[in-house]
Amino acid sequence: MKILVIGVGMYVTGRGTNTFGTIFPSIIEFQRINKIKKFEVIFAGRNFSNIQKSKKKVLKALKISKIDLSKINFKVSFYPNKKNKKQTYKDILKNEKNLSCAIVAVPDHLHYQVINECLDHDLHTLAVKPFTIKTKDARKLIEKKNKKKIFGLVEFHKRFDKHNLLLKNAYDSKRLGAPLSFIVEYSQKKIVPEELFKTWAYKTNILQYLGVHYVDLVYFVTRATPVRVLAIGQKNWLKKKGINTYDSIQCIIEWKTKSNIKFTQTLSVNWIDPNNSTAMSTQKIKFLGTKGNFESDQKARGIKIVSDDTHVEEPNPDFNMAFQEGNRTEWRGYGIQAITQFLSGVRKIKNKNFINSNYYNKSKEDEFFKYFNFSSTSFEEAAISTAVLEAANKSLKNNSNWQKIK
Repeated sequence: MKILVIGVGMYVTGRGTNTFGTIFPSIIEFQRINKIKKFEVIFAGRNFSNIQKSKKKVLKALKISKIDLSKINFKVSFYPNKKNKKQTYKDILKNEKNLSCAIVAVPDHLHYQVINECLDHDLHTLAVKPFTIKTKDARKLIEKKNKKKIFGLVEFHKRFDKHNLLLKNAYDSKRLGAPLSFIVEYSQKKIVPEELFKTWAYKTNILQYLGVHYVDLVYFVTRATPVRVLAIGQKNWLKKKGINTYDSIQCIIEWKTKSNIKFTQTLSVNWIDPNNSTAMSTQKIKFLGTKGNFESDQKARGIKIVSDDTHVEEPNPDFNMAFQEGNRTEWRGYGIQAITQFLSGVRKIKNKNFINSNYYNKSKEDEFFKYFNFSSTSFEEAAISTAVLEAANKSLKNNSNWQKIK
């Protein structure tokens, strides 16, 4: 199995943080369990400097995981591999043989371009959120994916969080009644736009980078259709720092269920939380129904750590946590699961040789999809949140007017 990872930033390797990210630890755990005989991970970065920093992270992660490379084949390659050499993911796509799949973790505005080229090379592709920024681009990718009989997923890991699965179970069982409103508060530390994403933060906004998770979640829980959206944003702190993007955005989305019941989702998102906040993300969701309520504080997971060496911490052991097992490190959580299930699905699909058969077609998509976790987000489903983002961005540019969602 040969995996191409496009992007080597914070979420991939933990570059710029004291962690190892989520994508590479997920790949480690996948290979630890499966012990695939021929296994290679190819990292494609933007420049040699970033690759060198990420390479140190990757090699250290392998070391502390105590994977015995003499018993488990685990080859890693990095491009560009020489200073002043302009090797890109395009060169790898063109020249590398027998790639199994691609994981795309690049800045938001590059998603369409990179995913499109992966599909051009017949690669099953997992992309981090958001899927695309424009609905027309989402449609093009869906059409190409279906025409080529390959598979595409978007890594909306909030669907795998047991907090949210409990909400879905309660909703599906009709214990909460008909939906009236969803209220979401979601924010991250200033370090994210100011340092970690400084080179491209001005090309995105907090709604499409972060808030989109909970747009997708409302669709996942209710299977409702978004009807219209209104968005209001504030530019203050980040603009003074020379980053021309919104500090905070408030968004109201009107949804309609299959039984024509309308309800609203209110999103309040920002990425200017103090850097000494007790967690990277502050996140709360409240569902109000005609028969009951559901509340989830997804920052306060019931754990608080205080020590002389660090400030107060409230870790989230459910997302992606490094645990010590004897003398080795293992990573567990729904963030890990969202990626390992994609890799497991690709492996099963490859073994079934779906691409070279007539098995995959529109009418049998559910059969094809069974090789993935039911929480997985297909390109088709991810296009729902893309449509909301596109309308919300139009609202921000048009005096916060209501915008119909196509």
